[in-house]
Amino acid sequence: MVGVSMFNFNSDRYADLVEVKEGDCCPNCGEKLKISKGIEVGHIFQLGQKYSSSMNATFLDQNGKTQPFFMGCYGIGVSRLIAVMIEANHDEKGCIWNDVVAPFQLDIIVSNIKDDEQNGFATTIYNELISEGFEVLLDDRNERFGFKINDFELLGFPYALVIGKGLQNGEVELIKRDTLEKRILHTKDVKSIIKEILS
Repeated sequence: MVGVSMFNFNSDRYADLVEVKEGDCCPNCGEKLKISKGIEVGHIFQLGQKYSSSMNATFLDQNGKTQPFFMGCYGIGVSRLIAVMIEANHDEKGCIWNDVVAPFQLDIIVSNIKDDEQNGFATTIYNELISEGFEVLLDDRNERFGFKINDFELLGFPYALVIGKGLQNGEVELIKRDTLEKRILHTKDVKSIIKEILS
């Protein structure tokens, strides 16, 4: 970052330049400056007259003479926005998506894929939520439970619903990703609670 002393850009050809440091005073308000990291998400390209000349895009100048337009364009780096969101909201385990930008609202994790009761309960909830327009992922991979939980924490969807051994007692577990807070839900209340949370 470069600081510029107060001068008139139109009349002065030379200026004293200095590299800004943390704690330097702002020349406008006198407050101490803070330095923080940033990322470029929007950019301007000065195209000059290259494209306007080839397209014969012209205007009449003050002397009535035809001139090619000076062109420029502005763009948003969509792929960079993802990096910005992750940089702004993550922990040591991985991403933490908020409800607005998360690829999925809920990750339904089947603890034991070989358990028909767990599979059936998870699939029923999944199908009902999908049919009502919720963005839900069903993790029924034939992987270890710890592996699935690690993936949930890494990918950072807002919630996970764990269907495990507690299903035999009519209980499942809801995990909130940002705090990793766990909450036991009774199976008869799961659908209504999940719908309320995701709405």
